[in-house]
Amino acid sequence: MLIGSYNHTIDNKGRLFIPAKWRDDLGVSFIVTRGFGKCLFGMALAEWEKLTAKLAELPMTDANAQMFARYMYSWATDCELDRQGRILVPAKLRNFAGLEKDAVLVGLNSRIEIWNADEWNKMDEMLDSEYDSMMAAMAQLGI
Repeated sequence: MLIGSYNHTIDNKGRLFIPAKWRDDLGVSFIVTRGFGKCLFGMALAEWEKLTAKLAELPMTDANAQMFARYMYSWATDCELDRQGRILVPAKLRNFAGLEKDAVLVGLNSRIEIWNADEWNKMDEMLDSEYDSMMAAMAQLGI
């Protein structure tokens, strides 16, 4: 289970340390792609395959489904852990997420999110201010 949050830096070559607690769940090689907002998604190959199977079931005539699939696939890259437990985040993805130095990695059960630290702090403040209303909405869903 991918949970918690970790602060790390990206080195000048674009390498990012992946917490040891997450490496077994993510695997030696995992997919990183553009996420929602200004973050990146990282997921184990098995989780990526579940997502791609669902995308494959969407009708080719559904324009929104096809745009979403293009979005996810065109930004996706296979990242492999090096001996120090780092991945190389491609420049295209680093630029999208504003990853220059300080990053926050957030576990969301079956995937991770990789954020620019300043963007994550903004998100965290918003989540904090909305926590009570989110809890009420979850209660209505039976959670």
